[in-house]
Amino acid sequence: MAEIIQRDGTWAFDGTTVRITPGLHRSVPLFRQTYGEIAVPLEAVAGIVFEPERKRGRLRMRLREGADPLLHATGGRLPDTADPYRLAVDVDRAGVAEYVAEEIRRALLLDQIPKDPTKTYLLPGPPVPVSVRSSDGTVSFDGTHVRIDWSDTSDRVKRATGPRIIGVGELVQVEWLPNSGYEDGFLRFVTRETVFSKLPPEKDPYALDLWGSARRDLLTALVATAITARLPHPSTRTGVGPEDRPQLAAAVPRPADHHDVLLRRLRELGELHRDGVLTDEEFAMTKAAVLRGF
Repeated sequence: MAEIIQRDGTWAFDGTTVRITPGLHRSVPLFRQTYGEIAVPLEAVAGIVFEPERKRGRLRMRLREGADPLLHATGGRLPDTADPYRLAVDVDRAGVAEYVAEEIRRALLLDQIPKDPTKTYLLPGPPVPVSVRSSDGTVSFDGTHVRIDWSDTSDRVKRATGPRIIGVGELVQVEWLPNSGYEDGFLRFVTRETVFSKLPPEKDPYALDLWGSARRDLLTALVATAITARLPHPSTRTGVGPEDRPQLAAAVPRPADHHDVLLRRLRELGELHRDGVLTDEEFAMTKAAVLRGF
């Protein structure tokens, strides 16, 4: 057993699995404490290095592309302190960190673990049900459905539509951008009907606008990961991120479907306008955004 225990967490390798357990110190981010222990099978590891520095070094493990739904859902946007595959190492424990890294590298070599992308997730992601309260509302996932309950500070359009319930079968992908504390983030659920929607997160009834506590809003990555783990693996589809929307060929409705979706969205907006939920200005602005999206 190769093991290193630090304030931020513990890494233990038994020859087949790297167990990463977050520390209990108050400096450990809430996201890491909530995500809990991660058991990484050796076949999911692409490499590991120890990077020594003057005051504190760092162990950094790299996973094979497509092995972990957390990495796919967050797209490399997790803050370094919340990244479970980085461990700060005190100077006096540098030798132990080197030993742990060498043991994992040796096992990778002996077992001839490939470094190419995987065709299936090798880690399960967080367990369900999972529920997170964010600045824009509470999002819950039970393994089959996503539910969003809007907060009192959510946009009037969102609150007027009531709770949003989305089946996993309706989803094409999940888009996540963290709230950095300087710029807002979002958690967006992309369905066949909304794949071309260009509504801003604060107006989009299929998205949570993350603008409050960056520490707590980061927990929405738990929901994004749990859902991602239950969607088709990225190796089976073309688009893998927001910038790839035009390539989501399998999910793109036919031309006739585009027309039906557009009419339905405009009809919904018209009803909200007639009921007095949307002002003339809000109706015009939201309608223009929907039309641009199509």
